[in-house]
Amino acid sequence: MDSLQQQNALSLLSGDEAVALAALDSGVTLGTGYPGTPSTEILENFDKLGGKAQWAPNEKVALEVGIGVAFAGQRALVTMKHVGLNVAADPLFTVAQIRLDGALVIISADDPGMASSQNEQDNRRYALAAGVPMLEPSDSQEAYEFTVRAIELSERWQVPVLLRMTTRVCHSKTIVRRGTVKIPAPGPAHFERDFPSRVMIPAYARPAHLRQRRILAELAAWNETEGPNQLINGSSSLGIIASGAAFQFAREAAPEAAPEASFLKLGMTYPLPLEKMRAFAESVDLCYVIEEGDPYLVEAARTAGIHVEAAPESFRFGELSVSRVRRILTGDTSPEPKRVPGKPPALCPGCPHRSAYTILKELNCIVAGDIGCYSLGVLPPFEAMDTLVCMGAAIGVGLGLRHSLPPEEAKRVVSVLGDSTFVHSGITGLVEMVYNPPATGHVLVILDNGTTAMTGMQEHPGTGRALDHGQTGKVVFEDLARSLGVPNVIVIDPVQDPEKFKQTIQSCLDKPELSVVIARRNCLLAAGSIRAYERCNEQQSN
Repeated sequence: MDSLQQQNALSLLSGDEAVALAALDSGVTLGTGYPGTPSTEILENFDKLGGKAQWAPNEKVALEVGIGVAFAGQRALVTMKHVGLNVAADPLFTVAQIRLDGALVIISADDPGMASSQNEQDNRRYALAAGVPMLEPSDSQEAYEFTVRAIELSERWQVPVLLRMTTRVCHSKTIVRRGTVKIPAPGPAHFERDFPSRVMIPAYARPAHLRQRRILAELAAWNETEGPNQLINGSSSLGIIASGAAFQFAREAAPEAAPEASFLKLGMTYPLPLEKMRAFAESVDLCYVIEEGDPYLVEAARTAGIHVEAAPESFRFGELSVSRVRRILTGDTSPEPKRVPGKPPALCPGCPHRSAYTILKELNCIVAGDIGCYSLGVLPPFEAMDTLVCMGAAIGVGLGLRHSLPPEEAKRVVSVLGDSTFVHSGITGLVEMVYNPPATGHVLVILDNGTTAMTGMQEHPGTGRALDHGQTGKVVFEDLARSLGVPNVIVIDPVQDPEKFKQTIQSCLDKPELSVVIARRNCLLAAGSIRAYERCNEQQSN
């Protein structure tokens, strides 16, 4: 197949796959991020297509690497789930004011309904708070096209661009035609010294903030006339403003609930095309805003004096659907049918975490837990995890409990987190543990199963393998703990000898000292692949 035929070929792709293809077609220099559902498959597919992709220890580091790529005049794609942007928020708010020479596109994959997340935050708020332009695709074709447009906008205005997706768009498959949007290839990499634009001391940051606001005003004007927004004319009795997956639900619900409704589909949702929205609302008798999550569009419209109708508060929670949108449009405020409970998640049969949690429960430990498949230790039959806040919080929360509880109760506190989570944001917690040790000591258990299991068996710096599973540098947890001065560092297999593991934990609890116990046994589902990767890497090194 020649290049023209390839460009015009149709493919059935998920939104994540479409973003990866667009990154390849746009000459993205580097894709970097941290695995998190529903964003994980973007970089995995970019790697499979031949792009350069890598996992970072966490989202903050990934964004900082992406900033460096853009400083070199090249194109960077940084991927994460919605809570990952919390971790990356520090560089985000500052790079929003910095002049870039290349392109920086940040993917925030939100999770309405919390299919695999600890909260339901709406990251459209980040675009407004940080002052970053934002695009929202509603299907895979737009995921492809908006990725290319985001690169184009980033280079044109020399600012980062947020591409906000949701679980439905990331994982649903629709037809994609390749090459519908094209941009010139990036020029050669080069660093241009520019202190006022890149060194954000107060003297330079003040004018940089003014520049940022001027650019946002220009982008708002551009969005009014040239932005990726679509007007679908219908009846003047009802108009619907929507974006992202909510638009697709509304289009399907409207024929029955509101025949021949008119639509204003928004593709660029920050800065908003407020005058376009005003004109549309004034052209219809009744204008509804259909959106998932926070009333972001409703608030913006009403603040601008645009009269729109909003969904009742109850529809703010969970993912929308055709039936839910139909209820909104018909004014049905009766109690929604209760969801049929599915099979509750559970640790896999043979999972090494089962042995660890069984023993922690037997010892009546107070367990400060963390994010990962081991968070399922809170469910029956274990019920052996007492707190869960965010990535890496197990150590800090456990230390806070140790500092505060009466000694006899404090001695029962154990912090538990996984290997990938430890690298992500647990290392600084370990430093805190050494720097401000509680009087009773503390026990940290790292459940090292050799992979980032919950998001699909991705690599991390503790495995010694890169995104493509090739050999790379390795963070050795026990060496790190000893180098920081932890007096008791034990590596043990919790499955091979459960009684020894129990004795080890009890011994550590009895000591008024710091202890790090690394419970090391490969994830049962990943063990075969890990052996194959290691054999391959060994053969290549020989």
